[in-house]
Parts: sequence; structure tokens; C-alpha cells
Amino acid sequence: MQERKKIAIIGVGLIGGSMALQLHEKKLSAALLGVENNPEHAAQALELELVDEIVDLDKAISLSEVIIIAIPVNWINQLLPAILDKIDQQIVLDLGSTKSEMLQAVKHHPKRGRYVATHPMWGREYSGPAAAVRDGFENRAVVICDSADSDKDALHWVRNMYQKIGMHIIEMEGKAHDLHAAYISHVSHITSFALANTVLEKEKEEQAIFEMASGGFESTVRLAKSHPGMWVPIFLQNRHHVLDVLREHIVQLQKFETSLENNDEQALKKLIEDANRIRRIIK
Repeated sequence: MQERKKIAIIGVGLIGGSMALQLHEKKLSAALLGVENNPEHAAQALELELVDEIVDLDKAISLSEVIIIAIPVNWINQLLPAILDKIDQQIVLDLGSTKSEMLQAVKHHPKRGRYVATHPMWGREYSGPAAAVRDGFENRAVVICDSADSDKDALHWVRNMYQKIGMHIIEMEGKAHDLHAAYISHVSHITSFALANTVLEKEKEEQAIFEMASGGFESTVRLAKSHPGMWVPIFLQNRHHVLDVLREHIVQLQKFETSLENNDEQALKKLIEDANRIRRIIK
């Protein structure tokens, strides 16, 4: 049985709050401390009993054995080296969606071994503590990056923690993670944002959108409700990979455009049949 630890969660929003629920439910935490700069979110986190106490960063570091960073990736890059400066033997992990820049930021830090870089592959279009859910991480993948640079005991605890909350582990080099995340996750959000803007630009009747929107449209634009404070830093930090996949996506859209312009039934059929191959991967 995994020993319970005193855990601090920096950023008690959707991801941090959902993690807190799982850590408590799976009996992994002896105490849960929250660090939250947004006063409204701090109050909600306490009201919803996501954490036992809201404290400042220094107190969280001094009282905890594990520090989980669940804030936007641009802030992780700035905060992570400072946290490593202040820890003794605490385990530090982040839940960010990009990895290359933060790994580079601590590459030569003397306490680099206490840090485990992770990305749980789950999220929702909603944000804040009230959006936290109990089973968000179950049966999902989590990517652990550059694990050879982490101390064995830190890596062991983090791996066991993720398995205990129901996730399956993928190990990957940080740069490879960012490439694959651009294709699997980041371009999906850009597509959703762009489609929502297209519909809002062309369809001026909001009531018509509301009344006629079908399940397919709703599922496609669901991600367009995601918070810009989270996604702008992700796009910018991973912009080289995102630009690469976005350009390929534009090429694919242009193929549909050309087929329609030419009234080419066979070309359209071929494009859709090619896309149907995704069934082999995603059921």
C-alpha cells in the first residue's frame, strides 16, 4: 500500500481540483494544501472541500512532501526553478500540456532529480474549481517525460500515484511529447476555435445556432469553450509543432475545397474513406 503523503497543489482549478479529488478518494494524501492566487477560486476550493487549507507558496513547500504544479504552462516555466531552489527532498511534478521549455529551464538545476515531468491526457472545456470531477483521469493516458533524469524514488511514487488513480503510463522524450501533443490535442483546439469563429461570423442568428446545433456540431465546437488563459501559452510554447500540423490541416481542408469546387464526387468519397481509417485506432 502506497504511503500517504502531505501534498500541495499549486493551482486548484479544473485539473488541480480533479487531481485533489482523486488523491483524497484513493487515500494517497495525508493532507491536501492548496496554493491559489485567485481569491474566488481559493474560496471555492475550500467550500467544495477540494483541499484542507489554502496557504502561500513558501508554507506549502515547507509543509508538503509532494508538490503538484497545475497552472498554465507559461507560469510553470517561471515557477518550477524557484520551487526546486527551495525544496529539500520533496517530490515535484507538473501537469502541463507542453514539456520542452520547462525541461530546458531546469535541465542543469542541482535538484532536477526531484522533478518528474508529466502530462495527464485529460481535460474539459470548463475551468475553475467548480469544474473539477472525480473520475476525470480514470482510464486515460499520462505521459511521463525524460524519466531517466528523475530520481528513482520520485519517479516510483509518481508512477504509482498515476496508476492508483486509474491512468496508464506512457514514457516519452519531452520534444517527442510536444510533437505528438500538437497533432493529437493542440490542433483539435485550434480547429474548434476556428470553427466556432466561422459559425459566429457567418451565422448571425444566435437563436438559429442554438436551435439547430446537432450533436456533431456540439461535439466539434465543445473545445471552443476552453479558457484562453490556458491555451494561448500552450500554442505559443509549442508553436513550431502546432504550425507544422496546422499547415497540414489547411492542406487537407483545401483538398475538400477543391473537390467541392470541381463537383468531384469521387474525390470527396476518397477523402472521407481515407479519414475513415481512423476507426482502426479510435473505436
